[in-house]
Amino acid sequence: MQVSIETTSGLERRLTVGVPAEQIDSRADERLKEAAKNIRINGFRKGKAPLKVIKKQYGEGVRQEILGDVINTSLQSAFEQEKVQPAGQPKIEITQFESGKDLEYAAVFEVYPEVALASFDNFSVEKLAADITEADIDKMVESLREQQASLSVVERAAADGDSVNIDYLGTKDGEEFAGGKAEKQDLVLGSNSMIPGFEDGVVGLSAGDKKTLSLSFPEDYHAEELKGAAVEFAVTVNSVSEKVLPEVNEELLKKFGADHGDLVKFREDIKKNMVRELATAVKNKVKTSVMDQLLEANAVELPKALIASETDALREQMMQQFGGMQQNKDLDLKSLLPDDMFKEQADRRVGLGLLLSEVVKENKLSVDADKVRVAIEELAASYDDPQEVINYYNQNPQLKSGMEASVLEDMVVDLIMGQATVTEKTVSYEEAISKDGE
Repeated sequence: MQVSIETTSGLERRLTVGVPAEQIDSRADERLKEAAKNIRINGFRKGKAPLKVIKKQYGEGVRQEILGDVINTSLQSAFEQEKVQPAGQPKIEITQFESGKDLEYAAVFEVYPEVALASFDNFSVEKLAADITEADIDKMVESLREQQASLSVVERAAADGDSVNIDYLGTKDGEEFAGGKAEKQDLVLGSNSMIPGFEDGVVGLSAGDKKTLSLSFPEDYHAEELKGAAVEFAVTVNSVSEKVLPEVNEELLKKFGADHGDLVKFREDIKKNMVRELATAVKNKVKTSVMDQLLEANAVELPKALIASETDALREQMMQQFGGMQQNKDLDLKSLLPDDMFKEQADRRVGLGLLLSEVVKENKLSVDADKVRVAIEELAASYDDPQEVINYYNQNPQLKSGMEASVLEDMVVDLIMGQATVTEKTVSYEEAISKDGE
């Protein structure tokens, strides 16, 4: 087998492979001899036709059948011979496949980039710390009350926080526009679910009131024809309802699984959950900081094939979130969800994947089974039946593999933290658990 390799550009390689004709012919003959036992050809009894006759009639078809196997086998041998590892699926171009001649083909692919990790000594990580106060628990109880709130129709003007039921019709230059009409729609004032000024314009209206709102769509609105457009909404208020919070009593506690009805114990349970939430938030912020600095400190060329694969995976995740999208065959998903939507996230994932792999390899890290067990137990602790969750993870290889990957990432973060400058900052509970930018 003849093999040659050349660099075409950046990470791209072109591997040319030649497979001797006799290897192809011998495999084809073996396949034909096996098939001959069951072939019936006019003028011959079943299985008795000469190989020469069978080869003339079926030889080319058999050669086509074995082509894929020959390429796969020879390509793997060529990769091993040249000591290259492709990043993504190679593109195959067959340049010669005539009977009696050597098979020649080229495989075009990308290789993984060489990664030279920068020192972690210059990394600086801020680790947040917070105490959970009684006031924090009070706020959490109020949040739980909000979840069980009911609505009560009131005969007064609508105020911020109320829910109104409205009809509205939107027009642009006197003409109705797509998506600008609704009847009997519920809207929570202050939720910012409508364009700026809409909800403010409804505040102060009572059931039966009508009002025309002169507004403008934001410049970055998703519909091109409405970006920055001046419009009018004719609004009719059907009803106004206020939020009614339930009392903190035995009935409310039971709705949250506290069948004991003991408020003191309920608050203790809430605090335990808040402690877990705090630990997770602090850990995630540290992890994000470390990953950001890892990317910033290490410029790495990203294989286009890996980016494409990651983009497809992200698109698939979004399709699953929207359910029926993937069942609708008429949708052009690449047009609806173009690659550019996922570029930043795909670049980050691929870049981090390459860097994390290099950290793992350089430091000879391997998954710690005890840490995986502890991670599963910590996750399961927030469920009603922790042991059921633990068993489910242990019996599901895919889930357990995901947890192992997460633990290995945590080990990388711990390793980097051991070399970085770490400072601790005391903040409030709410600040500690808030997402960046909130």
